[in-house]
Amino acid sequence: MAAESQARRENVIIYADPDRCMGCHSCEIACAVSHAEGHDLFSAVAARLPLQPRNHVVSVDGVTMPLQCRQCEDAPCTAVCPTGACRQTDGMVEIIGQHCIGCKLCAMVCPFGVITVKAEVAADGTALTNHGIAKKCDLCTDWRAETGAEETACVQSCPTKAIQLVDLDEYRKALREARARELVEATRHIRL
Repeated sequence: MAAESQARRENVIIYADPDRCMGCHSCEIACAVSHAEGHDLFSAVAARLPLQPRNHVVSVDGVTMPLQCRQCEDAPCTAVCPTGACRQTDGMVEIIGQHCIGCKLCAMVCPFGVITVKAEVAADGTALTNHGIAKKCDLCTDWRAETGAEETACVQSCPTKAIQLVDLDEYRKALREARARELVEATRHIRL
């Protein structure tokens, strides 16, 4: 029963509170460095590694917040991927780089515009291919496994705690409890 309910859990998401985001781009830098093959910011720049964040700080109509993959339950990127590189796995939408051909279909159908197709190595002009593969938020799975971190790099780096890794079951439970407390308080002196 426990394994069955675990399999049906919704994907976790990264939630960004626009009221707390100050647009500092710390989350973008942390994301890029966490995917820089074990380098820190300075050694990655010195090695001329392409630092590519998988989240994007966006400002519109006076509001700023980072956007990243929402780990959609019915992800259109998984439906259009011709090689099966983009798929649901272990509570998230995953892109298997070895299977990706960089066709950009996933980027075209992503409703949040957060999938990019870029090469991890600089093109030298002699290759037959650009080596581009799709990139999106992977919830820092490799980085967290390597570092033992419980939170993603963007969550750790946010100075205002505007970004959170959210388990929607826990979120809904906390929301129900908060509303119940409000109802209890509001009806405390009412007798029917």
